[in-house]
Amino acid sequence: MTITTINGTFARITPSGDIDADTLAPLRAAADALPSHVSDLQWDLHHTFFMDVSGLHLLLPQQMAGPARHITVARLRPQPARLLLLAADLRPGVFDLTRLAPAA
Repeated sequence: MTITTINGTFARITPSGDIDADTLAPLRAAADALPSHVSDLQWDLHHTFFMDVSGLHLLLPQQMAGPARHITVARLRPQPARLLLLAADLRPGVFDLTRLAPAA
């Protein structure tokens, strides 16, 4: 299940469950279906305990259809956080850790 919240130009998508090759297409479709006026997209990963490399594609703005959006990631669980940190170590120009939302 995925919850999408829109408030003006801000949208938050909160997936529930793993993010992998099987769930990538529906999550990408949820992001692509956002109204064109949404300029800020936050992936709230509080309910995601496992994410494989497929999930990294959600965090790349150039992978999304539609208008350019500022993408942030919030409330990472330990395993997705480790994956993102590893990706940032390997490709710092691609995975910008400043896009992580501060912990609430």
